[in-house]
Amino acid sequence: MKQLKLSDQLCFSFYAVSRLVTSHYQPLLQALDLTYPQYLVMLSLWEHETLSVKALGKLLMLDSGTLTPLLKRLENKKLIRRTRSKTDERIVDIQLTEQGSLLREAAADIPEKLACSMGFTAEEYKTLKPAIDTILKRHLPLS
Repeated sequence: MKQLKLSDQLCFSFYAVSRLVTSHYQPLLQALDLTYPQYLVMLSLWEHETLSVKALGKLLMLDSGTLTPLLKRLENKKLIRRTRSKTDERIVDIQLTEQGSLLREAAADIPEKLACSMGFTAEEYKTLKPAIDTILKRHLPLS
C-alpha cells in the first residue's frame, strides 16, 4: 500500500524539515542563551515592542498554557517585563526590557547565518516562504 509508506507522507516531510531547521537555529541561539520558542517571542517583541499575552499567543499560534512558562523564563532572564494593563487588569502586557532590546543587535545576523547554514538559495527562499505562508493562512482559525 503505497499511500502508507512513510517516505510518501507530506506530514513526515514537514516534520523532518521543521526539526532540521530548528536544529540549525540551536547553535546560533545558544550564543544568545535563547531557546527557539524564546527567540520567536523576542522576534515578535522586537517587531511590536509591546504585546498582550493574548496577542502574542495568537501571533505565535501558542496557547497561554505554553506561553506562560516561556514568558516567565524570559522575565527571569530580565529580557521582558510583564505588567497588568492599566485599562483592563485582566490583560497582561509584555514589553522588552533594556537588556531585551539590546539583544536585538546580537541577533541581527541570525537569519543570514541560518540561510548559509541550511544552504538556502535566494530562489528557494522566494519559493518556500510564500508556499508555506499560503498553507498556514488557509488553515488558521478566523478571528
